[in-house]
Amino acid sequence: MSTKLAQPRKIGTYNVLAKLGEGAASMLYAVQNPKTKQVSALKHVIKTDEKSLRFLDQVEQEYAIGSKLDHKTIRKLTKLIRHRKMFKITAVSMIMELVDAMTLDQQLPKNHAQAVVIFSQVARGLAHMHERGFVHADIKPNNVLIGENNSVKIIDLGQACAIGTVKKRIQGTPGYMAPEQAHRGEITAKTDIYNLGAMMYWVLVGEVIPTAMPPKNSQEGLLTGAVETENIALPEEPHKRNPRIHPLLSKQIMDCIQPHEKNRPESMGYVANRLELVLDVINEPISKTPPVDENGATEHDA
Repeated sequence: MSTKLAQPRKIGTYNVLAKLGEGAASMLYAVQNPKTKQVSALKHVIKTDEKSLRFLDQVEQEYAIGSKLDHKTIRKLTKLIRHRKMFKITAVSMIMELVDAMTLDQQLPKNHAQAVVIFSQVARGLAHMHERGFVHADIKPNNVLIGENNSVKIIDLGQACAIGTVKKRIQGTPGYMAPEQAHRGEITAKTDIYNLGAMMYWVLVGEVIPTAMPPKNSQEGLLTGAVETENIALPEEPHKRNPRIHPLLSKQIMDCIQPHEKNRPESMGYVANRLELVLDVINEPISKTPPVDENGATEHDA
């Protein structure tokens, strides 16, 4: 006999239209407000025991941060509902913008120019977060939605925090997290820069980079002690793995995934500007006459 719970018809005052997905401790539904007829997404987390309290707290934190953001590339969080029984909170629901889109890992860009358009939008959204004093701390392909005309929505602020936070537990995604995340160091805007760089590398090369916290089932173990950034090997430069990747784009990615924070770009705004410049270079008409060297060879001949 199946132990799965039946889909509820209502959550609070909202009519449940469909199940959209589920996370480690949450369910995601499409719901409709019976009064306004507005259709939204709803994240629902039920308290099952004392250990599950942290998942409720996580949604509260996600809403506290997300409600302070208003950038077009970040999914809007509009309302938090606390469900009570006998004055005790038994569940929380978060009403969010419903986005008809697929995640970046499900819908990869068709060419490098399209990829840079996506990357630069993500960078602009993260720069907005940083301006408001927060870090996403979990940028990866399945936390980026791709809609029509390559429009971007950054989702899942479950691990977001104020700039300068030192977390009690290791949080992040193996294969994407920065060294300071794996070693419970201070989370800063440069943490997002590393996460973004790791995501860009995966999208263009198809592999995760070596990190202090490697993916499950890999041969490497967590580096111990202080943040031993000198022991983290850098991957091969993207343009050496695939000559079709523009060297300027390759350099931007390598700059972002430097193990030591001081060696990464100064800000996410700087990263976004660089990506937009790279896009201009990639989109330059091929018909332009390339420079000719003293031996009569052009750059295209190299």
